[in-house]
Amino acid sequence: MKKLSFFLVLILALLISCEGSDSYQGKWKAMDSTGKKFEIVFSPTSFYIKDSLGKSNGYKYTQNSIKSENSIETYGILLEDGRGYQIYFPKKDESVGLLFDENGKVMYTIGRKDYVTYDEIYKLN
Repeated sequence: MKKLSFFLVLILALLISCEGSDSYQGKWKAMDSTGKKFEIVFSPTSFYIKDSLGKSNGYKYTQNSIKSENSIETYGILLEDGRGYQIYFPKKDESVGLLFDENGKVMYTIGRKDYVTYDEIYKLN
């Protein structure tokens, strides 16, 4: 019975770990490198990107990695079609971040409250 309970707990932990982190779930104001504005909303297993005209695209994903170094978090997500992305929070408060594609190119800057540029994220405090 103990082996069965342990096995069930292990499976449950694996299933939960595939869901997205609370750190990036929710609504984000996003901007691409050309200054176009978007809204990105992450739920535990999917997200959508809505452009300024209201056109929306949705994607299913699993979280496949997490890295924490000096209180700086990076989360890896894997889309259903095999594409991989990284959500990177260069500041400790996780209110602004960057969304990178699998080649390390910045796709979007993201902010909880405001649209932010790359330079604003990395400005000296």
